[in-house]
Formats: sequence, structure tokens, C-alpha cells
Amino acid sequence: MRCRAFIFISALVSALILARLGWWQLGRALEKQALGSAIAAQENKPVLSNAELSVAHAPDQLHQRVRLRGYWQASSTVFLDNRPMASRVGFIVVTPLKLEGREQAIVVQRGWVARDALQRTRLPDIVTPHTLVEIEGRLAPQPSALLELQSPGNVDGMPIRQNITLNAYAQETGLSLLPLTVLQQAPAQAPLVREWPSPVVRVHTHYGYAFQWFAMCALVVGLYVWFQIIRPWRERAP
Repeated sequence: MRCRAFIFISALVSALILARLGWWQLGRALEKQALGSAIAAQENKPVLSNAELSVAHAPDQLHQRVRLRGYWQASSTVFLDNRPMASRVGFIVVTPLKLEGREQAIVVQRGWVARDALQRTRLPDIVTPHTLVEIEGRLAPQPSALLELQSPGNVDGMPIRQNITLNAYAQETGLSLLPLTVLQQAPAQAPLVREWPSPVVRVHTHYGYAFQWFAMCALVVGLYVWFQIIRPWRERAP
């Protein structure tokens, strides 16, 4: 009798946990759908110019399109290492742009470039004009942080980094940086690649996980019903 009760409780708890995980994945899918709708609404807003960038309302401007004019701070360029794109490993090139008519600068993620396969610390040749430039892109958070790896350039003051944070980068460069970055989209510039990933994870991935959890829940329930109810009943039947 105790064994049957233990099996029942174990099956019930397992089924409830698996079902809860399935509902959690459905909830995540709904959150991503809402986020995607919010980002689409942001991208459909008017393009922001230099004067319209706001420090106080920066979170409200996230993902909006921008058209900015300014001067590249070429000496502060850094290369974010171990950033894959199209299944290749390379760098994200980051340079601050001193905004025309303002005291602030904004960090621009200018694009991706492949890493030298033979000499990983060899930097690609990126042309950075010293004259007034105009760029287009969309506002984004600071580059995502990766696990810190030891490399010859992974220290402050060196161009190759694993990660940067805007506060530390501002102190290092002496620039007054706005709290967002720009994912540059135009003008085109070889060899930089700007196939930026969507900020929203594909929703169908969560639906797939939800299906797996619900299927496992159904399996637990089915096994319990078969081995604890149907099979004993068939064995007792005349």
C-alpha cells in the first residue's frame, strides 16, 4: 500500500512540475511576442536626430531609428572579441561618435569583421574618417557580456576586449557617453558586416520547448495509468 502511495505521489509531482514548465514556456512566448510588438512600434517612430537624443528618456528611445552627425573618436576604437556572425568568429568594431552640436558622444557598434585565422591578435584595417560623418542605425543596449577569456588585449587601454561597459568606457576615454549605443546600418563600409540579429528570440522556439514539457507530462500520466490502473485491472479480470 505504501509503495502504491509513493508511486502515485511521485507521478503526480512529476506531472505537475512538467506541466508547470510547459506553461512557463508559453508565458515566455507571450512575453517575446509583446516585446516584438513593442520593438516594431519603436522602429516605426520618426527617425531621431542629434538634438532629439535624450539622457533622461533613453529607455523610452530604445530600438528607435536614428540619423546622427558627428566625428569618430578613432583613438578610442575597440574590437570586441569572440563575436560570431554567420557561423564565423570575429570582432564587433566599436567606436564612439562625438555628436555635432552636443557635448556628449554615443558608442556606435559599427559592424562585424572576421578574425585572422592565423594570428588572432592581428587587427583588421578599418577606415575611420576624421571629417564630419552622418550615420544611420537603431538604438540598442550596450553590447552583451560574454564569459571573460584571457587574451593579450583583454585589458583596459588595449583595442581587443572581451567586453565593455559604458560607464568604464566613459572613464577610460574621458568622453561623456549617452546611456545607449547605436547599431550602425548605413552607410555601407567594407569589410564591415551589419547583419545584426533580431533583438527578439524566435517565439516558435518556446512553443517547441512547451510541447516537449507537455509531452513528457502526458507520458508520465500515461505510464502511471497503464502500470497502476489498466494493467493490474486486466490481470485481475477473468
